[in-house]
Amino acid sequence: MKILILLPVLLPLILSFVIYLFKKSTKAKNITILSTLIATFLTCLINCFVSFNRFDIIQIFDYLLISFNVDNLGRFFTVLISFIWIIVFVYTFEYIKHEGHENRFYTFMLLTLAMLIALCYAYNLPTMYICFEMVTLLSMPLVLHSFSKESINAAKKYLFYSIGGAFLALFGLFYLIMYCPDTFFDSYGGLNCFKSFVGNQKIMNVAIFACVVGFGTKAGMFPLQGWLPIAHPVAPSSASSVLSGVITKAGVIAIIRVIYYIVGPDFILNTWVQYTWVVLACITILLGSLLAYFEDNLKKRLAYSSISQISYILVSLALLSEYGFIGALLQVAAHMLIKVCLFLFAGELIYKFDIKNVSKLKGIGKVMPISLWCFTIASLGLIGIPFTIGFVSKWNIAVASINSNLTFFNYFIPIVLLISAILTAAYLLPITFNGFFKECENKKYNEASPIMYCPLIVLSVLIVLLGIISSPLIDIIQKIV
Repeated sequence: MKILILLPVLLPLILSFVIYLFKKSTKAKNITILSTLIATFLTCLINCFVSFNRFDIIQIFDYLLISFNVDNLGRFFTVLISFIWIIVFVYTFEYIKHEGHENRFYTFMLLTLAMLIALCYAYNLPTMYICFEMVTLLSMPLVLHSFSKESINAAKKYLFYSIGGAFLALFGLFYLIMYCPDTFFDSYGGLNCFKSFVGNQKIMNVAIFACVVGFGTKAGMFPLQGWLPIAHPVAPSSASSVLSGVITKAGVIAIIRVIYYIVGPDFILNTWVQYTWVVLACITILLGSLLAYFEDNLKKRLAYSSISQISYILVSLALLSEYGFIGALLQVAAHMLIKVCLFLFAGELIYKFDIKNVSKLKGIGKVMPISLWCFTIASLGLIGIPFTIGFVSKWNIAVASINSNLTFFNYFIPIVLLISAILTAAYLLPITFNGFFKECENKKYNEASPIMYCPLIVLSVLIVLLGIISSPLIDIIQKIV
């Protein structure tokens, strides 16, 4: 029965090594990949209804035990991640013809999926850190895919920032492991560690802050957000969509595990760690939105937007409250669905017309209306318009902030969110306006193939559906809390 824990990891892992058997049969390869991904998703769903004891793989020495377990947080993330991977791969079957080197791309996409699921199921700090580093190493070739000079430089920057941030976090983890009786992610982790931290408040605050900033690098938090706008534009759009929508959440998962499962929120409540964390997240929200507004390259604009939107999650987690945790996880789901949809739209433009800049999108809605409507719905969700999941998540974050005990920040955070929403509307809605109401510059444009725009339709429907019927999702998140 315990093998079910690792089955979602093993399925894509095994397929990544046998994918070269399909060199001559593209159809067989696509069917096999899709079947494996569906099986992975279904296994993740089954794991939602099965209770597990922890599964220890190997103990190298006292402080290094590789251990996995399926808890509610892991279930939440794995179901979302495996579903998004199915959507992206359906789109990729057509899109990758534009990029070439299909087998290599599929291999590293599947390996990255396996490590992301392993990260979600990691049951202690050492296992989590190893999986976190593996996500970086296995996703880096996705940025490097074209082997152009630009992509090589972007991959180097991605690797430098990610590993640098991980080493900073490792400094903090050393102290956590030293002072914490155990490093397992159970509901009593914070209580077990709290007593041992007393008397070591100063050094532990530094260690915890190092973890937040280090793991926050993967999530694009200021001041180590520089890799995001460089890596996203040069990667294939399928890779950009998961880099922004999913892989950045590796940093979010790691921060949640450290703060909520090991340290305990009470330990840093109303300390300089919490206030500095809030300030950095707010700076990131405004900085990302401003840079996106002035950027003409569409994928780079969406990358700057990701910097801003992911920090909604981080600022909500920094509130260290139940409502803040709920708002953060709602924003995780919202950002995954919305940002993947937006990047896949950008990929359609590159695949069909080699358009990369916003200024060249005039009249595009008259020749590819389905895709632009999907983009518009996702944009409204990112702004936070009612009846979208983006509104539900941002509303919960704002309410959590107002009800927090952060005095000045109670109302400062909602003001930051409002300014960011206005800027988001300013850099996304003109694309829709120009696309539908301006004359098309090239009469040869036409809609992409159904295999490319159908994933956008599915994501758009979910963005609206989960905005209207959000109670089931909120109930699931409340169980995690």
